[in-house]
Amino acid sequence: MQYIIMFLIVLGLAFADFVTGYIKAKCADKVSSKAMRIGGLHKIAELVIMAAAIGLTVGLDMLGRYYSDTRLTDIAGMFTALSVFAYIVLMEILSILENFAEIMPDNPLSKKIIKRLKNYIKKEE
Repeated sequence: MQYIIMFLIVLGLAFADFVTGYIKAKCADKVSSKAMRIGGLHKIAELVIMAAAIGLTVGLDMLGRYYSDTRLTDIAGMFTALSVFAYIVLMEILSILENFAEIMPDNPLSKKIIKRLKNYIKKEE
């Protein structure tokens, strides 16, 4: 059940990111079917990766039961699922916040987000 919840959270965040990205493009009058197609494919890839991590976790759990020792396989499986889940959730939340900042640039929260993102981008370069 926990893996279904993880997958649904990732699905919901991917949908929210896609919708806020569309709203951002609509506000800037830059709606592009190519950009939406690429963004949609990125979201599908995230869902496939999350499903693969969940499948690996379930498979490791079954393997541990087969060998009558689930300690190591439980840890490896849970680490895999949780690390992929945390990465995707963090990435989606940041993307949603970035979209929000561009949709409402005059909002005080948006200004802080834009400032931090620009600082982060400068550090990467």
